[in-house]
Amino acid sequence: MAELPASEFMQQTAVERLFNRAFGWLVSAGLASRNCALLEVVGRKSGRHFSTPIYLLIIDDRTFLVCPRGRSQWVRNAEANGKVWLKRRGERIEYVLRPVSDADRPQVLRAYLDRFKFIVQRYFPIPAGSPATAFVPIADRYPVYQLKRGDSHVVRSPDSVADAIR
Repeated sequence: MAELPASEFMQQTAVERLFNRAFGWLVSAGLASRNCALLEVVGRKSGRHFSTPIYLLIIDDRTFLVCPRGRSQWVRNAEANGKVWLKRRGERIEYVLRPVSDADRPQVLRAYLDRFKFIVQRYFPIPAGSPATAFVPIADRYPVYQLKRGDSHVVRSPDSVADAIR
């Protein structure tokens, strides 16, 4: 299992980058589960748009975004801008990031690992099914945000043919 310092993140391998590109296309086309989305951020230095597929944790109508790799580039870009966009099924919606408090982070991490254990277990030194208290010593290693709908309205992607006909 992974051991991740608080200030670092686990780099993707070449195979993971290739998989994420293919999976990202499936997610943006709406061919993945409702817990998947294509996360879009604006580069903090370049101003370019970057995207990566992510898994969303939904608890009681609240949406949480977790980075199991640690403080990745998308996390740094999102924190610099304070907002992200989620693209799913032809829709692109803006969200504002709300960092989850240190007190609540272990419960969210536990739920995230339990929900997506087959995909993200390798990034956690604690096995799925562990109590939330087991996450307290490592919670600062994993960025966790609650997503709140931004001010902008839903923007339909131009490749959504069904919407163009209506």
